[in-house]
Amino acid sequence: MKRIALALALVAFAAPALSAQPKTYQVTGPVLELTADTITVQKGSDKWEIARTADTKVTGELKKGDKVTIEYRMTAATIESKAAPAKAAPKK
Repeated sequence: MKRIALALALVAFAAPALSAQPKTYQVTGPVLELTADTITVQKGSDKWEIARTADTKVTGELKKGDKVTIEYRMTAATIESKAAPAKAAPKK
C-alpha cells in the first residue's frame, strides 16, 4: 500500500511540471544558413530563422543544403500590456 501511495504522490507532483511545457511545433526543409546562434531553413517560399542555444540537441552534423527537421517551442521575447478600455454603463 505504501508503494502505491508513494507512486501516486510522485505522479501528482510530476504532472504539473510536465504540463507546464508549451506546445512543440515542427518545420522541415533544407538548411540555408547556419551560425552558432541560428539556423535558417527554407519551407516553401518562406525562410524560417530559428534561434539555437547551448541546450539545443543536434543529432548528426549540420551542413548547409542538408534537409533537417526542427522541433521548436514559441517563447515570448517581450510583452507590453495596456489596460482594456472602460465599458460604458448601459442606458436605462
